[in-house]
Parts: sequence; structure tokens; C-alpha cells
Amino acid sequence: MERRAFLNSSFAATALGISGAQPAVAALPEVPEATGREFYQLRRYSLTNGPQRKLCNDFFRDALIPALNRLEIAPVGVFDLTIGPETPSIYVLMPSLKLETLATVETKLAQDAEYMKAGTAFLNAPATAPAFVRMESALLQAFEKMPRLQLPPATTAKGPRIFELRSYESPSDQDHRRKVEMMQSGEQKIFADAGFFQVFYGDMIVGPRMPNLTYLLSYESVADRDKRWGAFVSDPAWKKMTADPRYSFEEIVSKITNVILTPTSYSQI
Repeated sequence: MERRAFLNSSFAATALGISGAQPAVAALPEVPEATGREFYQLRRYSLTNGPQRKLCNDFFRDALIPALNRLEIAPVGVFDLTIGPETPSIYVLMPSLKLETLATVETKLAQDAEYMKAGTAFLNAPATAPAFVRMESALLQAFEKMPRLQLPPATTAKGPRIFELRSYESPSDQDHRRKVEMMQSGEQKIFADAGFFQVFYGDMIVGPRMPNLTYLLSYESVADRDKRWGAFVSDPAWKKMTADPRYSFEEIVSKITNVILTPTSYSQI
């Protein structure tokens, strides 16, 4: 199976302009221990250049994240789209062990007086000056072999980090199932051997362009990203896996979309 071309390294390094600045990370709430696979709601807010970005950041930091944490949705990730289509955009990742919590999150938020007060400027923005252009949302379930989101060490250390969000679309349900199997039966281990930090893997339940699986990787920098991918594609185990007739009998992935994200200073991931 032919691997799609990766983002041009020099372009990525220029566009990201990563510095040594260490973003602040909000303290995480105490969430009861539980077993089972997590669910994820992944949102993308499309913006226009101008005041929308500040309005969104103020809302996510001061209203949305604290309210979600009160619902035991944590850690919450908020990321700027650094490289990818439809910039400017902000991505919000909400993990929960309870599907119902994510499915009814807007209803629960509307019942939270503190949230409604803190988010007034965003929630009551007029049509002539909306808080964002459009919001898209997808619901995913964690892979069986990686049932819980993992925080990168740089998050805990409040260090610099970038993320790569990758989505694989398949031409059929059969091909999608084989790609999920491929990732869980060896591809994730190859990622680990190449030094990637794997944040989460999700099988899309509701969302656009299904069947679809989505996963999130983390790196210290663009240079670190390029190094990891170089090790991955040259790994003999990867070459052997892509030659396996079970996965190479046809193109089981019809489209790969990958974007580079930078966490906001208040992101919990």
C-alpha cells in the first residue's frame, strides 16, 4: 500500500515558527477511575481573521473548559490549526468514558449557570458579529487496544509541543475494518518503536466522510516529527506489513488527511 506524501518539512518549519516558549496548562480536575473505552467529541470551529479568535479563546479558557471539567470531561484539548485547510480554525477535543455525557453536553452546559455567565459574550454574540463562522463535530470511540487518551510528557512538563491529527477514509466498511485491524495488530507498535507519542486512536461513530478512523500524535517539534516519520517508513516491520496480502490486496485507505495543530496556552493536552 502506497504511503501518502507527508507535509513539506521546510514549509512546516517556517509556518509553525516554533519557539522555546512554554505554554501554560490548566490544572486537571479529579476524575474517578473507570474502565472501558473512552469516547471523543472532536470539534472544529471555523473562524475569520479578526476579533473571533480572542472571543473564542476567552470562551474556551474561562467558560467551556471549566464547565466540561465539572462534567468530568477531561483533559480538554484546544488547538490552533497551524498547517492545513480552512485556516483560521480551532479544534477542541473532549474525552469521556460516558457516551451519554458527550451526546447531551450542550443540554448539560445550558443548565450550568456559571458557564452561561462566564460565556455570555460568546454565547450571545449577535448575527452581525458572530463568535465563529461554523462548527463541525465528530463522535469517535477509542480503539480496543488503546482505550484511554494518553497525555504527552511535554503537557505535564508544560513544555513546547505540536500535534498531528490524521484521518484515514476507506472506500468500504470492509476496508475500514481491515485498516483498524492493521493499526491495532502492528502499526501502533511500529509507531512506538519509531519514538512517536500516540495520544489517542478513534473509530468514527458519527461524523463526516465515513468510514473513517482518526488519531492524534505528538512531537517536540517539526524536526522531531520528520525524524519519527523517517524511522517509521524505513522500518522493516512496516514494509513487511504493507506487503501482507491481507492489507495490500487493494487500497484499503482512499484518502489521508493530516493537519498540524499547536496547543493553546490553556489547553489541558
